[in-house]
Amino acid sequence: MNVTMPESRLEEDLVTKLRELKYEYRPDIRDRATLEANFREKFEALNRVTLTDGEFRRLLEEIVTPDVYQAARSLRNRETFTRDDSTPLNYTLVNIKDWCKNTFEVVNQLRINTDYSHHRYDVVLLINGIPVVQVELKSLGISPRRAMEQIVDYKNDPDNGYTKTLLCFVQIFIVSNRADTRYFANNNARHFAFDAEERFLPIYEFAGLVFENPNMTASQTGCTRHLRCKTTCCVETEQ
Repeated sequence: MNVTMPESRLEEDLVTKLRELKYEYRPDIRDRATLEANFREKFEALNRVTLTDGEFRRLLEEIVTPDVYQAARSLRNRETFTRDDSTPLNYTLVNIKDWCKNTFEVVNQLRINTDYSHHRYDVVLLINGIPVVQVELKSLGISPRRAMEQIVDYKNDPDNGYTKTLLCFVQIFIVSNRADTRYFANNNARHFAFDAEERFLPIYEFAGLVFENPNMTASQTGCTRHLRCKTTCCVETEQ
């Protein structure tokens, strides 16, 4: 393995792996406008409806929330939206019963700007156009802790994308330098910080590699067990 491999190469390898797992790569989604346009297309297809521009703006206003728990509930539940003609629209963001009817996409180098916040995200996984997993990468030799700190800084930034845009739906953060990969759940800001011992809690370490290399040994990867992590529909925590 090339120890000087840049983050861009790690990013390319991860996107390649996700495409092999049948995620659709969307290089055209690079900013807030294209992210929201893609979500609108997926929402209308899933719910068999065509929204007016005004209805879509109101829908975004209703579903985007700084409350991580409310966002998570919205992903699971059937919700109601009042259309311009006062008729109710019952909708879902994710098809929980039949996963094959959802769409799975991957984007990279996504830039989200709000009034006071300007951030770039390495790799983001989308379900029906909704960002649900964010991956931050660092070069081999740089601790994933750096990426954790970056995520915390992003969330502490006033008017950040996690509270003002579709990024409020992110459920899982993954940080990796290829040899060391960790993941942790999103949470509301008051519970989302390093503790006095400067450890991120709760945090889990992948037992296998995000980037498979069958020739590497456990001592080379730092992994004590070789378990393959299935990321197609969910991320499972170690017990």
